[in-house]
Amino acid sequence: MSSIPKNEQNQKQVQMLNELSKRKVVEHNSLITSIAKMDKTPLKMFELAVSCINTEEPPKDHTVYLSKEELFAFFKVSDNDKHSRFKQAVENMQKQAFFKIKEKKEQGFEFENIVPIPYVKWTDYHDEVTIRFSPEIMPYLINLKKNFTQHALSDLAELNSKYSIILYRWLSMNYNQYEHYSVKGGRREEQVEAYRNPSISIRELREMTDTINDYKRFTHFETRVLKEPLEEINEHTSFNVSYDKIKKGRSIDSIVFHITKKPVARNDFYKLEEEDPIYLQDKANKEQAEELLAGKALKSKYTKLLLDNMLLSPYEMTDTSLMAGLQAHVYPLYDELKALRGLNGVKDHLSYVRAKQEAYSKRNIAKYLKKAIEQYLPTVKRQDL
Repeated sequence: MSSIPKNEQNQKQVQMLNELSKRKVVEHNSLITSIAKMDKTPLKMFELAVSCINTEEPPKDHTVYLSKEELFAFFKVSDNDKHSRFKQAVENMQKQAFFKIKEKKEQGFEFENIVPIPYVKWTDYHDEVTIRFSPEIMPYLINLKKNFTQHALSDLAELNSKYSIILYRWLSMNYNQYEHYSVKGGRREEQVEAYRNPSISIRELREMTDTINDYKRFTHFETRVLKEPLEEINEHTSFNVSYDKIKKGRSIDSIVFHITKKPVARNDFYKLEEEDPIYLQDKANKEQAEELLAGKALKSKYTKLLLDNMLLSPYEMTDTSLMAGLQAHVYPLYDELKALRGLNGVKDHLSYVRAKQEAYSKRNIAKYLKKAIEQYLPTVKRQDL
């Protein structure tokens, strides 16, 4: 039987990566701060499996299904030895991988050692891979009413060290809280800023990265656990992160991280124009017109869909001009698509946009979304003729 041409394999891998880029990983914060007793491959495989969980409809028997193609695309494996490497990775995960979880209770701390994925099944004649989570890990993946973190699977795909993944998850946990309390309130200003500039003791950082007995010299520890991972995070994710070393006496006691999101291109695209109906009603008070539109946008179902697809962040929702621009220029086009294809048609479009979106640092949100829907609507209308 002839082998699949390499360019066709590459094309399939790109398509699969586009599909994977729509996925989100949602985990309880206690799992993120736990000690991951595993190397990078089992940890990434666990994150990939978690991205398959629908928390609103938890999987029956704690079981999810992946395809081998998804796995190979996620790990960017295309050589002839990929099946044996996959088999070895699964075996290592089941033999070695577990989380040491420490959770604060009223009486004190509770400790759990959990093997997250005790059962994996695959065949050499079928593409499907069955992954079953342990019952003990499921509460940290589905009971997410509070204290949970969401991040993009596509960010994790590009990280190639265990420490990069662990740090990225922890930084996401803190920055998500910064965005949440910036919008919702409920914390003092200095508390909110502390989420954007989180501090961790060296002892806690060593515990979380499982390096208590490794890299005894701080210079080695700093290179392997801080400098190299942050270079990866800054290059491949939506974060820019720096850090300061805090001394206590003559030794380094803790690390303070400084997290920012890569800047979104900003211009006057989403400012209200004179032809906007609501602006025409009140030219003398442009701010009031923007506030009215922004308020309407905050209540819109489309805003929720943008949040669900990580095309808009809670922090960006505080930008009155941006939200007014979305309501004035983008949401009416979504109404057109909804009339043609229903709300599911809008959902499908935004999933596609999420998969295809340009680098976060280069896009203007409203302009990008408007361009995407303007290009798509004519195709839908032609199909309906």
